[in-house]
Amino acid sequence: MILVTKWFGVFLVDKEKQKVVRHLLFEKDPKVIATKLALVQKGEVLPEEASMAQKRVRVAEPRLSSLGKPEFVDSAFIRPEDYGFSPQLMQKVMVELGKLRTREPLPADRFIVQAVRALDDTIEMINLTSERLHEWYGLHFPELADYAREERYARLIAEKGGRETIQEALDLDLESVGSELEEKDLEVVRGFASSLIGLYEEKERLEAYIADRMQEAAPNITSIVGASLGARLISIAGGLKRLSRMPAGTVQLLGAEKALFAHLRQGKRPPKHGVIFQHPTVHRAPYWQRGNISRTMGGKLAIASKVDYFKGEFIGDKLNEDIARRVEEVMKKYPEPPKKEQRPPRQDRGPKGPYRGPPRKGGPQQRWGGKKGRR
Repeated sequence: MILVTKWFGVFLVDKEKQKVVRHLLFEKDPKVIATKLALVQKGEVLPEEASMAQKRVRVAEPRLSSLGKPEFVDSAFIRPEDYGFSPQLMQKVMVELGKLRTREPLPADRFIVQAVRALDDTIEMINLTSERLHEWYGLHFPELADYAREERYARLIAEKGGRETIQEALDLDLESVGSELEEKDLEVVRGFASSLIGLYEEKERLEAYIADRMQEAAPNITSIVGASLGARLISIAGGLKRLSRMPAGTVQLLGAEKALFAHLRQGKRPPKHGVIFQHPTVHRAPYWQRGNISRTMGGKLAIASKVDYFKGEFIGDKLNEDIARRVEEVMKKYPEPPKKEQRPPRQDRGPKGPYRGPPRKGGPQQRWGGKKGRR
């Protein structure tokens, strides 16, 4: 006997005879059936399935492997119309199932992915707005860029306005080469600078939110590479679940997909690391040691992602100790850069370059209308 679950009930089937021996139908209520199907999609065993299970029974799907050995069976002969379930009812059940699954609480990594992408968009907007502000206010006071940068530059313009006031605030005494601005033009520029300050503040709020959520959802990854870089790894992977299923080599190269495809298609040098290059341990190391160090970090991040996804214990300190020990070994083992291999001279190279064999018959004149090649 094989245990088969359909959207409208649970059945014990004789595979050889293609006959239903016993069955237990669900209640004809779309919400009740949708609740049961949601449990099935989550991989749980229904009470009806447990009650129908017998000794040495086989099951039609791996989800029920706790009840018996999985075995394939073609259950197309079990039709809902034969048991009083109409296609209209199935449509209502699917609608209720969709509503039920979309209302389920989402894992924290889904919000982290969106927050990282929002942070990237905010940084891009900051760069564009800051560039425009420098060009715009630079017509009036171009020397300010030498004394203030980023948020302070925008805050001075928004709060102080004209260059005389800013020079007093900065205790400067210099003659500017910029032109004068009318009051109505200056007001617009100050409002534009205020919007840039708002973007800087939003960036800080997003970074604080990402750090807080990463500490809750992925404490081991955060312990190794920090909240910002760890969130970026989760974002590139598409979620903590997908990151936990990736091998260490894939984690090592996350963010270097273009370089990897260039290596596979065009034969260019393979990449040694992806976004983990932003970690100080990697980018401060000499170039000939970065491959080994990034490989070590990729392996430890793969372990940390699995522990974080399956809600294991905190092992970030131990992983950091392993990374530090391995980095020290690499530094001792490879203290000097590798010597470049010198290719031995080819035997067929002469003073005028490589030997290409005897000239072909029919030179350029013969092939392109010369005296002997004209036809």
